Amino acid sequence: MTGESRLILPRGMAVLVGIVLLLIGAGATYLLMRTSAASRNEMSHTGTGEAASAGVTGVPGAAAAPSAPSAASLRDVVVPLSPEAVDRAGIVVTPVTTASTGGGFRLPGVVEPNAYRQIAVTPLVGGRITRVSAELGDRVRRGQAMAQIYSPALAEAQTRYVSARAMLDAHDRELQRTQKLVEIGAASRQELERIHAEHAAQTAAVQSARSQLELLGVPSSTLAALTSGSKVSAMISVPAPIDGVVTERTANVGGNVDPATKLFTAVDLSTVWVVADVYEKDFSRVRVGSEATATTSAYPGQSLRGRVSYIDPQVSPQTRTAKVRIEVPNPRGDLRLGMYADVVMTGIAGDDVPA
Repeated sequence: MTGESRLILPRGMAVLVGIVLLLIGAGATYLLMRTSAASRNEMSHTGTGEAASAGVTGVPGAAAAPSAPSAASLRDVVVPLSPEAVDRAGIVVTPVTTASTGGGFRLPGVVEPNAYRQIAVTPLVGGRITRVSAELGDRVRRGQAMAQIYSPALAEAQTRYVSARAMLDAHDRELQRTQKLVEIGAASRQELERIHAEHAAQTAAVQSARSQLELLGVPSSTLAALTSGSKVSAMISVPAPIDGVVTERTANVGGNVDPATKLFTAVDLSTVWVVADVYEKDFSRVRVGSEATATTSAYPGQSLRGRVSYIDPQVSPQTRTAKVRIEVPNPRGDLRLGMYADVVMTGIAGDDVPA
């Protein structure tokens, strides 16, 4: 007999013992794995909570879950400061006020003449120009001679007027003589009435000839000097119709003209128009009568205030803008036609906002 001992089991008993051992091993392994998983989950929850409280996720690349604000974070943070600390920090406390949002906006504009004070100078009689005394850019006064015209039609009209006046004077003498004859019985009433009718007709002829000369531009002083012994003149001056500046001249010595020929253009520049373009989005901010201020690069320190006098009812299909006309004073004549201007529209006030 040796030192080794052997246990011999039947085949069936050996299989049963093997199965029992396997079941025991599997159960022990399951219990060990469950305990390890529970420990890892607890550690994971603990780390995630700490990371969330610090604003950092526990897993790289993962976003932090939003958390509800705590009551402490909703409370105001009060930092006490002494008056000396406030002064050193430069803190200024000002009460909050409200103000209306301004409706002002800028527009580019162009200086144009006041069309209501722009006049085309034409002669009142046809003829030939013999002298031109007005040049481009000259300032003229109303009644000042700008050109001189030789007109045969004027001489003919003066001749008719002088002749009609001479005949009227003759009728006056005849009427006075007939009245005296009627008083002494040397002439009949019928004769006196005939002479009265002829005198009235001649008076009307004189008035007609005088009116014709007035339409041709002959002044009253010249008409008063026209008598039967006066010398008829065929020369007439073309006067300036307004005080203004000559902006166009087509008159030249030797040119033949008629009453439809434009010789000059005179413009009164005491007031001018600044025409600007307003976009569709700003239509509601502009009204007729709205205030505006115009400045130019030539005179940056000079601001000219005016008002909107006209808004074009048509919108340009190319630029989607409408023309706005602002009438501004120009007493010194600094604004020249065609200059660019910077227009600041006052516009319509908006809502009240904290200021």
